[in-house]
Amino acid sequence: MPDPSQPTPKTVEELDELLTRPNELAVRAMRELAGDLVILGVGGKMGPTLARLARRASDEAGVTRRIIGVSRFSSPDTRTKLQRWGIETIACDLLDQEAIAKLPNAPNVVCMTGLKFGASSNPALTWAMNCYLPALVSRRYRDSRIAAFSSGNVYGLVPIDSGGSIETDAPNPIGEYAITVLGRERMFEYFSRQLGIPGTLLRLNYATELRYGVLVDLAQQVLAQQPIDLSMSSFNVIWQAEANAMALASLLHTATPPRIVNIAGAEILRVHEVCEAFGRLLDRPVRFTGAESPDALLNNASASYAQIGRPQISSEQMIQWTADWVMRGGESLGKPTHFESRDGRF
Repeated sequence: MPDPSQPTPKTVEELDELLTRPNELAVRAMRELAGDLVILGVGGKMGPTLARLARRASDEAGVTRRIIGVSRFSSPDTRTKLQRWGIETIACDLLDQEAIAKLPNAPNVVCMTGLKFGASSNPALTWAMNCYLPALVSRRYRDSRIAAFSSGNVYGLVPIDSGGSIETDAPNPIGEYAITVLGRERMFEYFSRQLGIPGTLLRLNYATELRYGVLVDLAQQVLAQQPIDLSMSSFNVIWQAEANAMALASLLHTATPPRIVNIAGAEILRVHEVCEAFGRLLDRPVRFTGAESPDALLNNASASYAQIGRPQISSEQMIQWTADWVMRGGESLGKPTHFESRDGRF
């Protein structure tokens, strides 16, 4: 059930505050980790809030450390915001070997780099970002521990009644994007074994906040009275702040070769039921198209919960927040997830 003590954010500033409010998991991780933190690819959808969460959690834990965000910073506003939040920023093309060599040392690295959207139209860049860049990162930060974001897409479609993919399942990627994501993992694994780099591989399905995510995609379609495609009938969703906290906490559980860590919500949600809920909240009729498939891209993160910690924000809370935000015309990143893609093309 939604928590009435957690009101819906009304502004971007309130949303950013909520997304970066440290929970116990984040504070404990930042207290127990020693040394500075470098975040590579900090300019993406999750990076700025992960950096600020790390900053706030470190401050709350009473630990002095540098939080350094590295990105091309195609949006100057993102860099300005990070600096205002107390994050050091470095503009860098991470595909440039000479540039990456000049980055500062740090014992803790979170690698958030990667290319998904546009992968089908620019496969060469996708392979470079997802497979070549991890090799550069591994060589540069061979003396660090590395938490590298991956994706649950590497598992492929699994029966809904299976409960979702677990970390020991064999990868079965569908489409070139998912294949390159598995390539990213293999590069981190190779260099971990060769150079003794402790790491984690974070297989994420799907982080959401109020400006983007699967729930935002569905709410916007319901509000616009567009037909909802049921072919990808089910999904996982996790509040972005909790996904970021789990990513930071994973740095306490690195291994050689890298430990695989599923990051996902505890529930398997049906598109049909979620859209019916949005229909009630948004006061819109809901239309569906297509048939529900018996399989989907689903993660089971039970092992991660036992080791790292369990998410606390319920799906009902996220649905309520999302409906309110979308109904009021809150800011959107305009980046659909395309989670409904069953052929792996993005």
